[in-house]
Amino acid sequence: MAERFIIEVEPAKPAKDGKPSVGPVYRSLFAKGGFPPPIEGLDSCWDIFRMSVEKYPNNRMLGRRKIVDGKPGKYVWTTYKEIYDIVIKVGNAIQNCGVEQGGKCGIYGANCPEWIISMEACNAHGLYCVPLYDTLGAGAVEFIISHAEVSIAFVEEKKVPELLKTFPNAAKYLKTVVSFGHVTPQQKEEVEKFGAALFSWDEFLQLGSKNQYDLPVKKKTDICTIMYTSGTTGEPKGVMISNNSIVTLIAGVKRFLESVHEALNVNDVYLSYLPLAHIFDRVIEECFISHGASIGFWRGDVKLLTEDIGELKPTVFCAVPRVLDRIYSGLQQKISSGGRLRSTLFNIAYARKLQYLKSGCKYHKASPISDKVVFSKVKDGLGGKVRLILSGAAPLSSHVEAFLRVVACAHVLQGYGLTETCAGTFVSLPNQFDMLGTVGPPVPNVDVCLESVPEMEYDALSSTPRGEICVRGDTVFSGYYKREDLTKEVMIDGWFHTGDIGEWQPNGSLKIIDRKKNIFKLSQGEYVAVENLENIYGNNPVIDSIWIYGSSFESFLVAVVNPNKQEVEKWAKQNGVSGDFNSLCENSKVKEHILGELTKAAKEKKLKGFEFIKALHLDPVPFDMERDLLTPTFKKKRPQLLKYYKDVIDTMYKDAK
Repeated sequence: MAERFIIEVEPAKPAKDGKPSVGPVYRSLFAKGGFPPPIEGLDSCWDIFRMSVEKYPNNRMLGRRKIVDGKPGKYVWTTYKEIYDIVIKVGNAIQNCGVEQGGKCGIYGANCPEWIISMEACNAHGLYCVPLYDTLGAGAVEFIISHAEVSIAFVEEKKVPELLKTFPNAAKYLKTVVSFGHVTPQQKEEVEKFGAALFSWDEFLQLGSKNQYDLPVKKKTDICTIMYTSGTTGEPKGVMISNNSIVTLIAGVKRFLESVHEALNVNDVYLSYLPLAHIFDRVIEECFISHGASIGFWRGDVKLLTEDIGELKPTVFCAVPRVLDRIYSGLQQKISSGGRLRSTLFNIAYARKLQYLKSGCKYHKASPISDKVVFSKVKDGLGGKVRLILSGAAPLSSHVEAFLRVVACAHVLQGYGLTETCAGTFVSLPNQFDMLGTVGPPVPNVDVCLESVPEMEYDALSSTPRGEICVRGDTVFSGYYKREDLTKEVMIDGWFHTGDIGEWQPNGSLKIIDRKKNIFKLSQGEYVAVENLENIYGNNPVIDSIWIYGSSFESFLVAVVNPNKQEVEKWAKQNGVSGDFNSLCENSKVKEHILGELTKAAKEKKLKGFEFIKALHLDPVPFDMERDLLTPTFKKKRPQLLKYYKDVIDTMYKDAK
């Protein structure tokens, strides 16, 4: 019998009064004696930083690469105490501009030390930190400034012109703008025209040297940040997160890491490149700060990311699946171009280690010789010191996860959470190979249950419990800013309804199988849970991404696929089909081949006839944010995809009849 990593704290409730049935309430086995309490005196995000400054004043806190003669050099570090002194100056300058406790402060730009410094100044003075980001689509920055009534904003130097586009409308609220770098006299003039002031970073620090202000008392319940999430439809929603949510989350993550013998310590190093405007990166960095560990920033260019990793040598690497997919494709290419002998050796070592892991062997004992001889090169590619790789924000395909678990010489964990649950809500455990493809059990700071969704035939009380994932606990958000109506839709009797469909596994880990709203009704009256199908079909190495659509006027499904360039070119070469990648995507033989692969997968998984894909379109250009097809966390925007591919879909339906 496999070990079970959850414990039941409340029994299941059958359906009554028109309400659906609810499965038992579970929590992590690591919270058997109750949830871990935050450290004494740790009530706010400011306390997290302040306590670490007291405890580790001379530890390296924030680092960036110095550019010498146009070439990137080593990381240059600033200590906790040095950062603290700058934070105090920035805080004084903010007060000097008349922004007081409860005021809204925007931060706009790529991750850098100034981002964290501005955030900590907000924490010090009890301001709401409001990340601004343009990937939410044109007009989003202006929308957030006006909706949140942002009165001061810190901005990356190269984003200043972008921010100025929000004037004159934003000028109603925005009175002070601070660049992380320099500003031009023209820019100053332009801002002054609208009755606002613009400072360079150095000028602002000077402003902070004049007067000293006392820091206000901050409470656990105070809101520390409003994070706007794109949502897949409608305008951005401002998620209010309290000090208590972040402090509780840190206590839970600490308990989790200690329970699996992977506790963070002062020597840990983190690479900051996932956007700080998202909760995933924000809370990870708060965890690192709470341990007196170090955070190094990337240079802001995806193509140079591996080089930054090599220089920084992080010990913990967080990624979204898109990044891990790239690493996987790059490694596959290296293996296949390394000659027959090397790839044979690699494949033998890979198969052997995979077998050991599957049989329950602990990670570092599974194949130490292969690790040293074969896989150490992969580890070196990630800087040589990574011990934990954490994937979040979207589902990671199982073949990529399995591959990395074998070759990365590090634990690969998949997590799940939302902005509304302060990120980390579930995370898989090291040394549990049977958790592959799941998001693991809950983190030891929340209670979780599944609620049946009868219209999709998901039953939380069946022998394989499935239903909407509901979360309760202190990490849950304080509501949507100025949108009580939307808050009431998702917060029912203290439970946050995620809109995601999960399935409990026998070991207590959870598998995300669907999304509540992504259901189509085909013309024959059958409901289709499209996300579940995309996960099944998307597991094939020949495709990178798939979007499935079903019209309620038709009886079958069609799909748009981003094929995997390498796999398609390999197949074309073997089958004598010529042409570049773009023309291969239009080639009917290639389409037939990929459709055949998908049909094979459908048969293997015993899908129903109407769940088979009958026609597909191959797009060589991956779904992207530029065309507004994905959210910043790479979730598909279905209404936008439908609009963008409308003609393609009409043609597929016409031709397939």
